[in-house]
Amino acid sequence: MAQTILITGASTGIGKATAKYFQAQGWNVVATMRKPENGAELAALDNVLVTRLDVTDPASIEAAVAVALDRFGGVDVLLNNAGYGAYGPLENFDMDRIRRQFDTNVIGLLEVTKAVLPQMRARKSGTIVNISSIGGQMTFPLGTLYHGTKFAVEGISEALHYELEAIGVKVKIVEPGMIATDFSGRSFDFANEPAIGEYQGVVSAVMGSFANQKFPPSPPEVVAEVIWAAVTDGSNTLRYRAGQDADFLLTNRKAADDATFIGGIKEQMGL
Repeated sequence: MAQTILITGASTGIGKATAKYFQAQGWNVVATMRKPENGAELAALDNVLVTRLDVTDPASIEAAVAVALDRFGGVDVLLNNAGYGAYGPLENFDMDRIRRQFDTNVIGLLEVTKAVLPQMRARKSGTIVNISSIGGQMTFPLGTLYHGTKFAVEGISEALHYELEAIGVKVKIVEPGMIATDFSGRSFDFANEPAIGEYQGVVSAVMGSFANQKFPPSPPEVVAEVIWAAVTDGSNTLRYRAGQDADFLLTNRKAADDATFIGGIKEQMGL
């Protein structure tokens, strides 16, 4: 019997690429998204169920999991992929935008995981893959909110790794670098108030450096391949890097003390 993966945020980017990759390997795919009308290409594929799931809407989470279980009988793999990045000086974000960042990237991930876990526990098997980022292990200026959520995802995943092992469920973290998706467009919430002049030097330096990356962005298919390896390698490995820049930056981060690494980032950005 074919295995089943449920993916959040599957309308574009990493989620869509992963849905297509797993479908091509003969898996059943539950491709969830806030607007299912954006999933027509996936819905046309065999054994792909496109359904609505908004990670900030508990009722939609329950409904999506119920539909998945009804259609395919179980969920073998959960890919918590839905998320976006909020960047800018903290003072420029009101509390609604701050809460939205954490509700989407952290609380939503927890709620979807809780909804899927009971049937995994009953079968004593399953894998949960959480999409983190290089930004879950290191930071860039202006990323207080985004990095806060991804550091949270790392801690959540590492702690869950212990308790879910006891019920036969594996937890994996995938840490992409810069990926050629719409992260800088639809999935990017940038806040800046030019009237607060004290921050404008940092804002200009950071935005300029983002436009001149050392490594070109990787296509989302690179991340899909890493997710496939994480799900199928049979290991208890916790963390997987995705992209040449991810490997370079995270290796450097682990090799350097705080002052050295942060100094290097500031020098690179001209701060």
